[in-house]
Amino acid sequence: MSHQLRLLLVAAQFLTRLPTPEMKHYQPDWLAQSARYFPLVGVLVGLINVAVWWLAARWLPPAVAIGLMMAVSMLVTGALHEDGFADACDGLGAGASRERALAIMKDSRIGAYGAIGLFLVLGLKWAALDALPGASFALIVIASHMFSRWCAIGPIAFLPYVRAEADGKARPFADRLSVPGWIASGIVGLAAVGAFAWAGARHGALDVSLLGVAACAAALCALLAAGYLRHRIGGYTGDCLGAVQQLAELGFLLGALAAAHSARQLG
Repeated sequence: MSHQLRLLLVAAQFLTRLPTPEMKHYQPDWLAQSARYFPLVGVLVGLINVAVWWLAARWLPPAVAIGLMMAVSMLVTGALHEDGFADACDGLGAGASRERALAIMKDSRIGAYGAIGLFLVLGLKWAALDALPGASFALIVIASHMFSRWCAIGPIAFLPYVRAEADGKARPFADRLSVPGWIASGIVGLAAVGAFAWAGARHGALDVSLLGVAACAAALCALLAAGYLRHRIGGYTGDCLGAVQQLAELGFLLGALAAAHSARQLG
């Protein structure tokens, strides 16, 4: 097994609950190196989502099929990013000081800010997915999972890790992803999405402008979130990475929906 394939499997083990082969002679630094493949794992999660949606839509209304897709997605990932988003909402919403915010985020119990934030982000994603054009739905879902996970590892390359504890969820990644490495990871993910985009374009089922607007909206959400994290706590934690992923995914879907809505009005 090549080392790069090992890293891809480590990334899949960290981000999902999918069964993977047992790896002998595992080295702790493989986890940090595997971050470059997080966008590619996002493509895999997106493909599973699309498969569930396609099968469910054969017999169920679109909104229900999308709800099942989202439920299976959280089963596949163990709700890793949603959990981080809820913890970040609790800590950043309720903690007046930096130290208090970090302490609250460390608490596994969900509070009012976390519950409200999670309800809103999941509800908005559900509504946006239900309103997306059917012809571009599959590609938008796959691209949203890839791009949002690329955005989520951006803070690793640009911001300091702020927890002193050795057992922090994102501690293994601290200062281990360079800016060129982050860019390369995006190129790998983009190449995978590009294959599906090419297939969709051949069948006339792709409006490239939707993806462009969606990517810009997701990037803007991630930049605003990263700027807020730098100002609020001086960097990132593992929960903050989950929050960035959720916000970037939502931004991607809303951007694609806004572009599709504008195109329909102009048409």
